[in-house]
Amino acid sequence: MAEAAVQVLGSAPAFLDLMDRVSHVAPLDRPVLVVGERGTGKELIAARLHYLSRRWGQAFVKLNCAALPETLIDSELFGVEPGAFTGAVRRRPGRFEQADGGSLFLDEIATLSAAAQEKILRIIEYGRFERLGSNETQTVDVRVIGAANVDLPHLADKGEFRADLLDRLAFDVLTVPPLRARIDDIELLSRHFGRAMAHELGWSGFPGFSPNAMERLSAYPWPGNVRELKNVVERAVYRWKDPDKPVADIVFDPFLSPYRPETSSPKLVRGKEHDGAWQGSDAAALPQTLRLPYDFKSAMADHEKRLLEDALAACRHNQRETAEKLGLSYDQLRHAAKKYDLI
Repeated sequence: MAEAAVQVLGSAPAFLDLMDRVSHVAPLDRPVLVVGERGTGKELIAARLHYLSRRWGQAFVKLNCAALPETLIDSELFGVEPGAFTGAVRRRPGRFEQADGGSLFLDEIATLSAAAQEKILRIIEYGRFERLGSNETQTVDVRVIGAANVDLPHLADKGEFRADLLDRLAFDVLTVPPLRARIDDIELLSRHFGRAMAHELGWSGFPGFSPNAMERLSAYPWPGNVRELKNVVERAVYRWKDPDKPVADIVFDPFLSPYRPETSSPKLVRGKEHDGAWQGSDAAALPQTLRLPYDFKSAMADHEKRLLEDALAACRHNQRETAEKLGLSYDQLRHAAKKYDLI
């Protein structure tokens, strides 16, 4: 509990309001949704919910639903019986069994398939499930805490997320404020991360930041929120050569260099003017003047690979989102990406 609490730092009004709501709902044995932008600390909020509950002495189990292909989600969540599929030689408990009596944190829950959503709904309602390859019903007592960085009600309206599961999960919804809504916390968090990095480097103390450096940190929009702030602060401290003087140099973009390699691949830009669609901004990826003979197949393959690489990177390698933005099915996207060893 202490480990979880010490990492959840902040004094901004929006953050304190969230902490009050966490403390209020934590003792109740009900599902909770934690929503917010990437890097806001949703996993830390989930951990706090667990450690402030009556389940604090039991397991807190985590699963990033987007990190596994659909074919492995069932076995990870519900476990496997020997012989369930090729290579399954022994019984293996799933995350629900591991979390029995405790809490299960399902990050990026919106990426789950409809079949997995249905099974999770059944577990929340009845506490029952079957391992993969078995007809024997297992019973567990698990508190489910889901997290998402997308608009789940909108997905439910589009039929892309089960509305009945959303109703069950949303006993209460905790929305984590982005860092730009917690400007007063930037200095507090920066000093916290700076002290930790100085300790890791073996410094005798942490001299803090110069006024100009702190002003720059406070003025930055932080699209990556607290995670990005942590990286920027740690990078600034480790690059600083004089541990006795306040850190004065801040580098927000580590790729910034006059020698940064250029690329001719299309850049994918997301903007309101395109209704959230990904738009190719560089149509010159193919030669403007075609000189024969020309290896058309090789050029098109290179072009397709670059498009897939850029799309996956722009969607933070969320394969379902990438497929949607490219107008492909999930299976089509995976087939194309595997062809070029991108996944």
